[in-house]
Amino acid sequence: MKKVRKALEQNDVQAAQELLRAATRTIDKAHSKGVLKANTARRKISRLARAVAAKAAGSQ
Repeated sequence: MKKVRKALEQNDVQAAQELLRAATRTIDKAHSKGVLKANTARRKISRLARAVAAKAAGSQ
C-alpha cells in the first residue's frame, strides 16, 4: 500500500497500476488468513483503486 501511494505521489500512474495489483493480492491474502476482516480488506482495496483511477483520469 505504501508503494502504491508513493507511486501516486510521484505521478507514476503506470507503476501505481501494477503495484495496485500486487497490493490487492497481498490484502486478499491477509484477509484469507484472518489478519484483516472482510470489510477492512475491501475498504483498503477500494480506496487504493479509487486513488489510482483518479490519478489516471487526471493525467490524461
